[in-house]
Amino acid sequence: MSETAEKNQDSDVGGIAADRLRSIIERIERLEEERKALGDDIKDIYAEAKSAGFDVKVIRQVIRIRKQEPADVEEMETLLDLYRRALGM
Repeated sequence: MSETAEKNQDSDVGGIAADRLRSIIERIERLEEERKALGDDIKDIYAEAKSAGFDVKVIRQVIRIRKQEPADVEEMETLLDLYRRALGM
């Protein structure tokens, strides 16, 4: 078998480009490792905030609100205020 034929056979198994598949899987694995490391870093920051006396639940809520569009936040706050007044709060 020629060298080119062997390369094609190694990289194409059952109609699947094995080298390409391996590359994709390895990239996903690296990103999964990075995501875990980032998650650990975020947990550490929340622990730091808690030890500094901040309320972590409120910090999480602030982060969630900051991700929203300003108009959506305003609508939510308006409804929340309306519901509180309706309940006498």
